[in-house]
Amino acid sequence: MTTSHANRRLGMGRRAILVVMLAAGTSGVTSGCKDGPMYALKTVNPYFTMRQWKRDEEIGITDHQRRQELQSLVKTMSGLPPERQAYWSKHLEQIYKHDANAEMRRLAVVAAGKSSDPSMLKLIEKSLEDDVIKVRMEACRALGNRREDEATRMLAETIGRSQNKDVRHAAISALAEHPGQVATNSLKLALEDRDPATQSLVIGALRQNTGKDYGDDPETWIAGLDGKDVDEKPRGGIGSYF
Repeated sequence: MTTSHANRRLGMGRRAILVVMLAAGTSGVTSGCKDGPMYALKTVNPYFTMRQWKRDEEIGITDHQRRQELQSLVKTMSGLPPERQAYWSKHLEQIYKHDANAEMRRLAVVAAGKSSDPSMLKLIEKSLEDDVIKVRMEACRALGNRREDEATRMLAETIGRSQNKDVRHAAISALAEHPGQVATNSLKLALEDRDPATQSLVIGALRQNTGKDYGDDPETWIAGLDGKDVDEKPRGGIGSYF
């Protein structure tokens, strides 16, 4: 074998190793990410997105600008007159339906939760089935801001059927904002969960939901909610410390 042949084979071998390394390094970037295949690269290098925004701004509106506009809408939505809320409702529905970026969908849900437009309940209900956990959690928080009976029902159903603990916890916290028997019954059932963190969260929600305090024992709470003779703990004042 001549020296040139040996060098050529060595170079081909190095290139083959490089291809394998690149394939292994990028497989994690391109798989399973809801925010797009370049998300990991952008996270590693924050200047990547800044350059990309500048390049995109030469063409038209960017995701960064759209996100800023949605954040502004979130801040002002509750103070808008009904006709403006109805106007924005249509846009929020389109954003949620067509935007592949989970953060944009999440912000659309936040704005929907701050709107008093009844049609926004449909958007929030859809987002309870979103592929991304943070969007489903935001849907629960949005329902906590609504006062319709349908919002109470959606939260109660989410607690009963969700397999994700973070989503269930978000629904439990939101249901604390909904006084009434439907919410109380759902929270009482949630006390059957043996996870101490879940039980503690449910008891806190029941205190807010019912205005009662039966202490920190789940069984005592269940008995009290069933109408049994259970002593309530004093709430507020010096006596609550003894």
